[in-house]
Amino acid sequence: MPVSMHNNRMHDGGHIHGGKQMTGTLFGYRKSRVNLAIQENPRCLPMLVLELSIQTGKLLQDMGLGLVRIALECEKNPSEKIKLIDEPIWTMYCNGRKVGYAVKREPTDDDLKVMQILQAVSMGAGVLPGESADAAAEGELTYMRAHFERVVGSKDSETYYMMNPDGNSGPELSIFFVRV
Repeated sequence: MPVSMHNNRMHDGGHIHGGKQMTGTLFGYRKSRVNLAIQENPRCLPMLVLELSIQTGKLLQDMGLGLVRIALECEKNPSEKIKLIDEPIWTMYCNGRKVGYAVKREPTDDDLKVMQILQAVSMGAGVLPGESADAAAEGELTYMRAHFERVVGSKDSETYYMMNPDGNSGPELSIFFVRV
């Protein structure tokens, strides 16, 4: 497992040495699975969309209690030369407990609509108006958008640290991608 953020990776301003700032958006209906979209900036298409096997409401509740660590593992296949974030399926762990799987997918029209609505938002959280029949059954469409620092450890490991806007404390959410 990757080391704690409370070592020498931080410097003034709350940024991580060697990290590249990205935009991350967690969104989904409160009673259904959460989606994660990673973008180079809020106005471009997502470079990664994952459907996570945890309910949106549960993840937001856990984040309200403190640091959340999500580890996504996939098997190394030496015969395939695929970029880490292009792996199609991941075993998902949340705070050390196996919680199912995460699946990479192409952005849907609904995903792109959420990204378009949020393109002026660099960071924040809230509820988006629901237009579909899903809204009544699945609860409110919630989102949380923040700056993430992307740190590439190797061709088989990357970490995305969600950074607090105040820059004083460590991340509330860390997402580790690792090929084992």
